[in-house]
Amino acid sequence: MSWLDRPASETQITHGQRLWLYVLSALAMVFLIAPTLIVIPMSFSNSQYLEFPPTSWSLRWYTHYLESPEWMQATLTSVKAAVLTMLVATPLGTMAAYGLYLSHIRATRLIYLMIITPMIIPVILLAIGAFYVYAKLNLLNTILGLVLAHALLATPLVLIVVGAALKGFDPSQEMAARNLGASRFVAFMRVTLPQIRFSVITGALLAFLTSFDEVVIALFISGGDNATLTRNMFNALRDQIDPTITSISTLMILISTGLLVAAQTFGRPRHH
Repeated sequence: MSWLDRPASETQITHGQRLWLYVLSALAMVFLIAPTLIVIPMSFSNSQYLEFPPTSWSLRWYTHYLESPEWMQATLTSVKAAVLTMLVATPLGTMAAYGLYLSHIRATRLIYLMIITPMIIPVILLAIGAFYVYAKLNLLNTILGLVLAHALLATPLVLIVVGAALKGFDPSQEMAARNLGASRFVAFMRVTLPQIRFSVITGALLAFLTSFDEVVIALFISGGDNATLTRNMFNALRDQIDPTITSISTLMILISTGLLVAAQTFGRPRHH
């Protein structure tokens, strides 16, 4: 119990005085995480219907998912779109954050607001707009159209994450490299980027997950051979109760968690 008497921070507030905050935080985490964790045991059920708790255990729905050409095609489409979205959104968001950080024009805040507008506008409105524009450009049911739409959602996330990292970066270091003869690009790659690497990696993973998990826009602009995994999951839940979606959801939870843990573990700068 001596831990309760120790200071919780640089102030004199102890862990015991903050105990109510710890309990409240734990309850909030349980409230947010529990519905997600319920899906995991459901995915191992042998029942033809969604069932919790399972009365019998089986890998039936994992086998069905892995052996289904339709599900595998949708998975390939989602992974392809997510990787391409990450490759598009990460450099765009990083360049935008870097440019806005060094810019001294009055319109900087306005430009920043314009870039993050897709995060403010309801996704359904973006989906409807994309549908009508893509119908005229023949981009419906294409990977290119899906990547462009998802990059629109992912770029603001990269901008925010990388922009926050740049606020703690001293631009005089890059200026010193340029005074020694390095071009702006070389100075950025060798001086600035290594110091904000963790934020760039985090932004890239968020871009990947944004595309991989997105469903609203996919419902409007993807279909046929280029239908995404989340679109097929939504249709499976709407048209019929297919327990296969529980196994897919479990795998998506594990992949998302694994990627974020890997970023936290290997992406942080090492201090010697």
